[in-house]
Amino acid sequence: MKLTMVGTGYVGLVTGACFAETGNQVTCLDVDARKIEKLKRGESPIYEPGLTEMLARNIQSGRIHFTLDKQAAYQDAETIFICVGTPSDEDGSADLQYVLAVARDIAGALEKIGAVGKPKTVVVKSTVPVGTSHAVRDLIKSLTNVPFHIADNPEFLKEGDAISDFMKPDRIVCGVESEEAANTMRDLYEPFVRNGNPIYLMDVRSAEMVKYASNAMLACKISFINEIANLCEYMGADVASVREGMCADKRIGNQFLYPGLGYGGSCFPKDTQAVVGMGRGKDFDCKLNAAVHEVNQDQRGHFWKKVETRFGSAGLKGRTLAFWGVAFKPRTDDIREAPGIVLMKFAMAAGATVVAYDPVAMPNLAHEEPQIPQSKDMYSALDGADALVICTEWNEFRSPDFAEIKRRLKHALVFDGRNLFRPAQMAHEGFEYHSVGRPTTGAVKA
Repeated sequence: MKLTMVGTGYVGLVTGACFAETGNQVTCLDVDARKIEKLKRGESPIYEPGLTEMLARNIQSGRIHFTLDKQAAYQDAETIFICVGTPSDEDGSADLQYVLAVARDIAGALEKIGAVGKPKTVVVKSTVPVGTSHAVRDLIKSLTNVPFHIADNPEFLKEGDAISDFMKPDRIVCGVESEEAANTMRDLYEPFVRNGNPIYLMDVRSAEMVKYASNAMLACKISFINEIANLCEYMGADVASVREGMCADKRIGNQFLYPGLGYGGSCFPKDTQAVVGMGRGKDFDCKLNAAVHEVNQDQRGHFWKKVETRFGSAGLKGRTLAFWGVAFKPRTDDIREAPGIVLMKFAMAAGATVVAYDPVAMPNLAHEEPQIPQSKDMYSALDGADALVICTEWNEFRSPDFAEIKRRLKHALVFDGRNLFRPAQMAHEGFEYHSVGRPTTGAVKA
């Protein structure tokens, strides 16, 4: 099938590459000339494991192309996927200007092409508030009489595992209004569900809501376990044991129930706020989702109090803190809403010097937060620092050389926002160790 992806961010690029991998002819359209030139050279503008190799294969085979030419991108496409950003407005609601601009472009292209051949299917893949796909449909219809089909196809891609999620999905969700659109979506996705996982065909509004309901539920689980972890600290319990006992209940399970610094990135913060915004627009108060977001944002401050309390009345002025992890999660270079950046800004506001290290996110940090000093490697970041603060659970941080850490730090003091180590292990290694929802071990002079 001939497909066009409008937008070459995480969703558009991964979707286009994976569809090309299964034999489709894919054109990726963007307005960023530098990004398109980079993609033509086979260079991915984002860090996503396996994506560069997949792009290279499909560029070489001629199954994927990149262009700035809108008319050319729409001309022969049988199905057009809208994959542009929907950033949050100041009130938390989704900004739809880019989605609606694409709708106008598609209408203009359809008008020039005319009613030739089968009607094209326009698929909204961007995460959009309920009713947006119909708004896209109605806008296109207001600008052209050329027939087309509308569909909504929410994505469920985890950054860092996006290719695996796409190639082996738990489920496919498609909102459709016509049998033709339903058949198109089935044809596209059947190669990915040969293991028996379902393709759910439903009405458009329900498909749009599925994405928000899914992300809101996962965000709720993260905020829930963080609140329980904080309560454990006050009550003298160990959240690791609590979690183990709780998650043994099959009704609860263990996914997304890991205490830490809270969620970040481009999805959960934006989507929980969008849910609240949708409710506000209908005079309905989404109390639970509002609380989930509030608990998440407060988690960074709760953890930071551990640092402030530890350094006491002397404060942090003149101190140096080393930070391991800048990306909001491992296996990505995405630093949007990253807890580590929030903590580094708290430290600088308190008069401390910070040094950051991340395996892949340093270029983005330099671009977005040039005032934050960087280290060339994880151990150099520790030189002369008063403490280490761990913000992202990269694999290379999980089994470090503890003797080297102690040698380089001024004090054997670690604040672990991701609970990478066992408290008993850190006590044995001679560290004062502060984590989330567990007792503090050891004590050093600092």
